[in-house]
Amino acid sequence: MSRPVPIRPAPGQESVWDYPRPPRVEACTSELEIVLGGEVVARTSSAWRVLETSHPPTYYLPRAAFVPGSLRAAEGASWCEWKGAAVYLDVIGGQTVARGAAWSYPDPSAGFEVLAGAVAVMPGAMDRCTVDGEVVRPQDGGFYGGWITSSVVGPFKGGPGTLGW
Repeated sequence: MSRPVPIRPAPGQESVWDYPRPPRVEACTSELEIVLGGEVVARTSSAWRVLETSHPPTYYLPRAAFVPGSLRAAEGASWCEWKGAAVYLDVIGGQTVARGAAWSYPDPSAGFEVLAGAVAVMPGAMDRCTVDGEVVRPQDGGFYGGWITSSVVGPFKGGPGTLGW
């Protein structure tokens, strides 16, 4: 499959086609907020973004950013060729439980150590996720956890026909 044609970023935007492979992890000071069940379950301005070719950024928040009781261990695990073994978490907000909608790397691979214990969520399983007040769109596909904002352009991996990207 041929590489898609990247959308040209406007001033102040990033193209996911300029992100590297293997991915890069970088500190993020944007104000991030996650709402589930009508309640804020996490908020921070000290997180990390993982940037990988063709994917919108995935945000990893420190566990301390989550309201006590809003995370619990869930069944399942997966393997990332870059970050290593992931464990899954349920996210709980109000009367709502988003089963397996978060993940973490307890002992990440070399180069990703800063993510140890940090938590990423599937934005499509939450009521709302925001970056500096902007509501994000979830990355298509149900497996990826990218957060799409107006500051990033694609096309993005995850939708139909993008498996080979």
